[in-house]
Amino acid sequence: MPQKPLLAKPEELAVTFIGHASFLIQIGGLKLLVDPVFATRLVVIRRVRRPGVLIRDLPPIDAVLLTHAHMDHLNLPSLRKIVRHTFRMSGRSPVAVVPEGVADLVDKIGFESVRSLRPWSTCKLRQVEVTMTPAQHWGARMLRDSHRGFGGYLLRSGSHSVYHSGDSGYFEGFREIGERLAPRVALLPIGAYKPDSFRRVHTSPEDALQAFQDLRAEFMVPMHYGTFRLSEEEMDEPLPRLMKAATEVGLQQRIQALREGDTTIFP
Repeated sequence: MPQKPLLAKPEELAVTFIGHASFLIQIGGLKLLVDPVFATRLVVIRRVRRPGVLIRDLPPIDAVLLTHAHMDHLNLPSLRKIVRHTFRMSGRSPVAVVPEGVADLVDKIGFESVRSLRPWSTCKLRQVEVTMTPAQHWGARMLRDSHRGFGGYLLRSGSHSVYHSGDSGYFEGFREIGERLAPRVALLPIGAYKPDSFRRVHTSPEDALQAFQDLRAEFMVPMHYGTFRLSEEEMDEPLPRLMKAATEVGLQQRIQALREGDTTIFP
């Protein structure tokens, strides 16, 4: 059943798993959504597990961060509803943060402003610093718009930092992100890896665990599994595989596997 997200104090970091790659992140007193997708169907792909939070139960959103233009990460009907919901509650609209080449998809939705970033560039959302990070993926929404950018985000405020990788295959960039940005919490994808050729642009559970180690983060929150059937592995395979691999190297206590709707607060 959907839950109302637990609200954090301004000095806390809170991560709420909505489903797939969608999160509500509370940091620096702001409430941010990353890749919010609430739709039950994406063209021909049907949602298998429902969102853990309903849009009507969200607090007013300060900003929406989109990692790339793929339809399981950038859902226009969901974005329109979020903008309307926030405006009704607060009398203002959220800001959108997108990779370069993606602004035209969202600039008429009603966001207060749309900010475009390229990898390693930064913008400020009041007291929260947002840095776009590189990824090994691709950003085209249709077949021929390969100019669109893609990546992840590192959010930092005071002593808190959280990294959402977006979609990515395993690459040396995870080590560089760890060295340059040192995230405390890492939200990493563990699904859509079969057949093996898919691992060029998606991480398997074992790949994601290696990325977590490369990042040298304190906690990992797995994502991008169990919601949409995007590849050939069984829907319930990724998380047990991740936990098995983590147990073998003694990292199981640092994996924060959240059910849809669950919130973890990092004090």
